[in-house]
Amino acid sequence: MAEGSVSVAEVEASFKKFAIHGDTKATGKEMNGKNFAKICKECHIIDGKNVTTTDVDIVFTKVKAKSARVITFEQFNQALTELAPKRFKGKSKEEALQQVYGLIVGKEPANMGVTKVAKAAAVDRLTDTTKYTGSHKERFDGSGKGKGKSGREDIPDTSGYVSAYKGSGTYDEKVKEA
Repeated sequence: MAEGSVSVAEVEASFKKFAIHGDTKATGKEMNGKNFAKICKECHIIDGKNVTTTDVDIVFTKVKAKSARVITFEQFNQALTELAPKRFKGKSKEEALQQVYGLIVGKEPANMGVTKVAKAAAVDRLTDTTKYTGSHKERFDGSGKGKGKSGREDIPDTSGYVSAYKGSGTYDEKVKEA
């Protein structure tokens, strides 16, 4: 894993990255339980045998203040000190802690800014405006851009022009004749 000792500053950098993940108001000084579980899962502290998600949740609850919902970096270190001997059995506490630090250093949340749009043939087919028929076809112009309200509602023409009027001359002339 990690040869020699890992600096606490490097671990703190990863702590800050995970602490602000998914929370726009987070400062990076405190981490919630969800992000603590995330850092443990993504850095492979949770191995499914020795350390489980339940263990991580129990340790988080143990180290946080009674009414608090977040932990500081000091409490984070305390939690790692409790998880390290469970993760690396048969090693001294200090050796195990250094190996846990080695797992954490340099990591950052996996899906940070990587939201991808699912592109499937079915979705392409359903959203292709050239294949629309009937009243749906009227809602889009030739380029496939929506017409907005004019494409959804039948707006009456109030210009005064009557398309089916077949008389010669104007209305006033017709009234005089009669």
